[in-house]
Amino acid sequence: MSSACLKIAALAGDGIGPEVMREALRVLRAIERRFGLQFQVTEAPVGWAGIDAAGKALPDATLQLCRESDAILFGSVGLPDRDPTIPKEERPERAALLRIRKEFGLFANLRPVRLPKILAYACPLRPERQGEGLDVLVVRELTGGLYFGQPKKTEEVIEAREGAAQPRRFHRAIDTMVYTTPEIERIARVAFQAARLRRKKVTSIDKANVLENGILWREVVTRMGQEFPDVTLEHMFVDNAAMQLMLKPTQFDVMLCENLFGDILSDEAAALAGSLGMLPSASLGSTTGAQTFGFYEPAGGTAPDIAGKDLANPIAQILSVALMLRYSFQLEEAAVAIETAVSHAIGQGLRTGDIFNPADPTALKVGTQAMGEAIAGAI
Repeated sequence: MSSACLKIAALAGDGIGPEVMREALRVLRAIERRFGLQFQVTEAPVGWAGIDAAGKALPDATLQLCRESDAILFGSVGLPDRDPTIPKEERPERAALLRIRKEFGLFANLRPVRLPKILAYACPLRPERQGEGLDVLVVRELTGGLYFGQPKKTEEVIEAREGAAQPRRFHRAIDTMVYTTPEIERIARVAFQAARLRRKKVTSIDKANVLENGILWREVVTRMGQEFPDVTLEHMFVDNAAMQLMLKPTQFDVMLCENLFGDILSDEAAALAGSLGMLPSASLGSTTGAQTFGFYEPAGGTAPDIAGKDLANPIAQILSVALMLRYSFQLEEAAVAIETAVSHAIGQGLRTGDIFNPADPTALKVGTQAMGEAIAGAI
């Protein structure tokens, strides 16, 4: 791919977003210099930054920038103390994050969860459950299921009661879980293709013993598995999968999940790595030619309690850049260079507060900027 066409919308958002985005862009510029690439990066407000700047969480100009870009590098949105002050439909997660997913058809979320052996102490599990290090890829369907199914509403119910002077009034909330065969097929294909590049195993997560869409999910994934005879397929109920992640996480290679289950299990899996500050994610849409439009963000949130204090771990945001180079721009060597630089910084003992072990005499506690500078320098 010609580097002249690599246009990136950088939407830092709220809380620690601007801090970790700054370090991610520092690393991206180091990649430019090393590989002779050129990225056109344009920054724009989103979330509460968008509301403050233009009156809404996803300003029109920001959305237009995204449409004109080849990929979106995203920080995080939402502030717990401010979110309740506006209608729920206007809050950043719904009005910005969910809208971007729908607007660009970002149906496949890939969240790699890796725990290097050197950070074994950060994992809540005993060492014998960790094996030689954890490496799980959660593939989550992102535009269907409960989050987008209709009807979705909260309504008032008036219930007449025999012998009562007044009817009973209460509210009822309705969410609808809907999946179609094509939706399941396309996300299953992503999971099987990813497994081919890893350890060739897919564990499909459902609730086929209770839910109608779970039955359909299992049937479709089973049929899709026949197209990938080199990949082992197993099915697992979501409640058992949650337990197995704690008991024996090394049994998983690729976990294929619908939207709600993937949301929950990917965060549970993330806990195994010791900190959300270590984990990137990629949300992918359709592929045009050799290019896939993608949305790349850290797994964690805005963490407003540490915002502006040089305490945030920028590694998840930096590794999101690596995923962007890999999936949207097919720059595998550059992606590996970032991942290697992160490993080098960790190997040198550099630790932000979330992964710092005071019992390790070789560990050096550093801030957001110092970690970003070290990773960029290693490139």
